[in-house]
Amino acid sequence: MRIGKQDQPYTAIATSDADSITVRGHDLCDELIGKIDFSDHFWLLVMGARPTPEQRAILDACLVAIAEHGLVPSVQAARMTLAAGPDAWQGAMAAGLLGMGSVVAGSTESAGRYLEEIRVAADAEGGDDSAAVRASLTALKARKAKVPGLGHPQHSTGDPRANRLIELADSHGVSGRYVGILRQLGAQAPEVMGRPLPVNVSGAIPAVLLDVGWSVNALKAVPLVARAAGITAHLLEESQRSIGFVMSQHADEAIDYDGVPAQRRKGE
Repeated sequence: MRIGKQDQPYTAIATSDADSITVRGHDLCDELIGKIDFSDHFWLLVMGARPTPEQRAILDACLVAIAEHGLVPSVQAARMTLAAGPDAWQGAMAAGLLGMGSVVAGSTESAGRYLEEIRVAADAEGGDDSAAVRASLTALKARKAKVPGLGHPQHSTGDPRANRLIELADSHGVSGRYVGILRQLGAQAPEVMGRPLPVNVSGAIPAVLLDVGWSVNALKAVPLVARAAGITAHLLEESQRSIGFVMSQHADEAIDYDGVPAQRRKGE
């Protein structure tokens, strides 16, 4: 049964034969293995060309920045899954990655699309990014919506990871329009929204990556790949000294039941 479009049976990513494996036009064994690092390879795979030194440096920094942040929900899901099924690393890893949505870690994508939305709106009105930022913030406030890429429940006075990424982009000379829009958001949001809203790492990652040429459609991959490394560390530790059931017990103790009481049988 034919499902969907069937007129483009091609891939430009990789192929192989009996003697070689080709990845994005490069011989895997002769040109890539042992000759480039994983960030280079990640960029090559996704974007189709080797990164410049600046692109590599920014991607590296973003991956390091988002790889680990303690016992966040995705990590707890992964560790509790492994505690329940010690032989199922793939299931535990999947549980952790599936927990990275629009609120935790996966918010990098929504922040990036928001930056792009502001850029497009500014271009349509003559290229005034500052005015486009204020108009967007005003619209968000009217809808009582959150500002993507701003605010953090723990780093309320400023996300140090975001600050460092922007500093690196500045030092490499690659801070461009998206970082500029993010800075405008950080400057204007407290006044428009009426509360402190520092730039967070989920805002900084797309800003610096988009400025060096990463695709907005592949932004979600960056925290997913990075957090896979962090989750791996937690799963190894979980297999050596488990806290999965400890977290489960604490959750059970922390949550009170407020449903309908059970009906006692006559005579009890």
